Amino acid sequence: MTMPRRHLLAAMGSALAAFAAPSAVQAATAFPSKPITLIVPNAPGGAVDLLARLLEKPLQQALGQPILVVYKPGAGTVMGTDFVAKSAPDGHTLGMVVTSHVINPGLRPQMPFDTTRDLTGVSLLATSPIAISARADLPVANLKQLIDYARQQPGKLSYASPGAGSSMHLAAELLKLTAGIDMLHTPYKGNGGAYQDVFGGRVDLIFDPLFSSLPHIRSGRMKAIAVIGPRRSPIAPDLAAANETLADFSVESLFGLVAPAATPAPVVDRISSEIARILATPEMKRRMAEAGLTPVGSTSREFNDLIRKEMLRWSQVIKQAGVKLD
Repeated sequence: MTMPRRHLLAAMGSALAAFAAPSAVQAATAFPSKPITLIVPNAPGGAVDLLARLLEKPLQQALGQPILVVYKPGAGTVMGTDFVAKSAPDGHTLGMVVTSHVINPGLRPQMPFDTTRDLTGVSLLATSPIAISARADLPVANLKQLIDYARQQPGKLSYASPGAGSSMHLAAELLKLTAGIDMLHTPYKGNGGAYQDVFGGRVDLIFDPLFSSLPHIRSGRMKAIAVIGPRRSPIAPDLAAANETLADFSVESLFGLVAPAATPAPVVDRISSEIARILATPEMKRRMAEAGLTPVGSTSREFNDLIRKEMLRWSQVIKQAGVKLD
């Protein structure tokens, strides 16, 4: 008797699944079989590099293979992440990503890879709060006063960011859209020159990581306006969170780990679970807090869901604000 076509197709599918399943299990069992390359898509220095170095030794101990940190900066982290996307999907090449990972798809029309098709999230490693700070003599003391002041003088206030299309720039543009205010963007290459211009009164505000701004706030060279996170920061608990004034207004810098999309799920899950365990240790929590980072350690699925959600949010902000790269 001839088997009906639908039954034949179902049987073939089951056979293929049965054939494929052992290969995934074998891949997980064999992993890792050689040193693991960890791509940092930025130049040495900065929070993402520090986080990679913090993870290097404990992850090496957990997986039993050397972790090789390799720097591939360029094109707003695109070059390094593209290298990861095109690497063998076996878990031996991983990539650090930051907030630009979810911003770039809406900002750069000619991406060499598809963020959600060619890569998979492994873990959201950490978050870091962004601060709004002002020149010391600006006549405002909190976010409500800043919004009122900006409404009274539309287009007169200026704000610095470490570059067009950066997470700091887009956080400011989201504030403008949410609060209905107009401010002038002054982009810098990095934040060194930006701080000097705020100190000198040539720029009114700066959007930058709280950890970077805090020494200047404490010295009195700038005044703190708000932290743009979902809650107050433990390193500056007296500084109000922006959503205490603007409901649901929250932006944090994101730090994560990705792998090529076809990496077997058991391999991704093993790396994710080891990282979650490492990030939960008291020593790692202490060292990350010293760098202004809050450890997370999510599952792959949780991080992928966040990536999609944040990509949608920032693409809408980019479109509404008319943000373009210089």
